[in-house]
Amino acid sequence: MSKKATGIVAYITFIGWIIAFLAGDKEGAKVHLNNGLILVFATLINFVIGFIPLLGWVLNCILGIAIFVYAIIGIVYAATDQDKELPLIGMIKILK
Repeated sequence: MSKKATGIVAYITFIGWIIAFLAGDKEGAKVHLNNGLILVFATLINFVIGFIPLLGWVLNCILGIAIFVYAIIGIVYAATDQDKELPLIGMIKILK
């Protein structure tokens, strides 16, 4: 996969991230792979928070919307060949 395709697929669910990591241009899309992995972890945390009654449900909705918006921002960055980190959460480095 090209750098652009790898970056876009990295933001589309956990399975998409795995496909991008295994079959894509790892060096060219490293920023997008890292951002996608951060969003995968955020989704897992959001899933767990969803089991908490009332306050957890509200936080689940807010965090779910934030994750969706970050994924859209990341896809736009990848589609326009910009190697930018996502605002606020992009400073977290999981992949080196």
